[in-house]
Amino acid sequence: MSIFILVWNYLKARPLNTAINIMLLSLGIAVITILLLFNRQLEQKITDNARGIDLVVGAKGSPLQLILCNIFHIDFPTGNIKLKEAERFAKHRLVKRAIPLALGDSYQSYRIIGTSHAYAELYKAALAQGDWWSKTLDVTIGANVAELTHLKIGDTFASAHGLADGGHTHNDHQYIVKGVMKRTNSVLDNLILTNVESVWEMHEEHGEEEHEEHETSVPATGFIPSPLVPSVAKGDSVKEITSMLIQYRSPMGAIQLPRLVNSQSSLQAASPAFETARLFSIMGIGVDILMGFAYVLIVISGLSIFIALYNSLKERRYDLAIMRSMGASRTKLFVSILLEGSVLTLFGSILGLVMGHGVLVLLSGLVEETRKAGIDGFVFYNQEWIILGGSLLLGMISAVIPAIQAYRTDISKVLAGN
Repeated sequence: MSIFILVWNYLKARPLNTAINIMLLSLGIAVITILLLFNRQLEQKITDNARGIDLVVGAKGSPLQLILCNIFHIDFPTGNIKLKEAERFAKHRLVKRAIPLALGDSYQSYRIIGTSHAYAELYKAALAQGDWWSKTLDVTIGANVAELTHLKIGDTFASAHGLADGGHTHNDHQYIVKGVMKRTNSVLDNLILTNVESVWEMHEEHGEEEHEEHETSVPATGFIPSPLVPSVAKGDSVKEITSMLIQYRSPMGAIQLPRLVNSQSSLQAASPAFETARLFSIMGIGVDILMGFAYVLIVISGLSIFIALYNSLKERRYDLAIMRSMGASRTKLFVSILLEGSVLTLFGSILGLVMGHGVLVLLSGLVEETRKAGIDGFVFYNQEWIILGGSLLLGMISAVIPAIQAYRTDISKVLAGN
């Protein structure tokens, strides 16, 4: 009971100082918690979304932009590439699987992807209802798309050019929803999938000149399907895609294929593993700065608690002497002061953890980008136990000197003086 008596007396004597100290500590813990949750979940999402993709082949430009656009779908394409040139590497002996991607349009900021069914298989996607897309202008939508746009099977919609709202709308062609995917906690949840031909149809002029040019691209000896888009002829010199996702057949592909693409073609090859590591290093600078700021707040709060405990000890010498005269040992007083500091920091840490999780819960509910990224405030990590343990240790360290002073209290002098 002595610890509760001491803490209560401390709170009554210094309510403002106590509130300030706990708030400083809580803010520092909250910042650390937010960074921990955000960083760990973002790293996990990036790793999961890039799993199974060894190389991205697209138009020349920024390799990081190529990865961000074609794997995470949070940037704009570097351009288009000729289907004929992409086919050259799709059937390379070092390539196990090649998946075409055709980008350009969106619906309510959700990107429409022209691709093959292998793209959904890459993320082990399954249907919640309906069917996979089969014909041109059929789409299968992700879980978040269905939830936030309220699209249902059988609904039709017109796509808009680009990612932002307000782009040119293709009202002449309407997509029709054929299916809804189960939640995968991957980038698929925020995508609308269709075939490549649908994206082509949205952007074709349907002029006679284009039809004549397309006809001449079909070999006179017969129709040989493209290995990427079987509905068109192999070697088509007109059709374009945005990029191609490649999975290696053997580790030798990581050595030879990127150099082959970059040096012997007009295309660009970017490694997700290398570029995501580079992305983490870029993000790490900002995270380290915020972490440093949080640690400064925690250190300041620890010093404030130490000063407050030390000063309050002078005012409570009489209380401590009474406790000694009633039978409390020196060791009990020493432990009580240590626990007093620990209880204060533990309370601040718990409040900080609650604040950190609460901020992410609010962000995921109010900010669409946070929700799209899959950041969840209800996820807990083992590192949070380390934060609580560290707060207890901080409280003990802050209370060591005041506890020693309490241990050395001379009850006869204190009682005689009062």
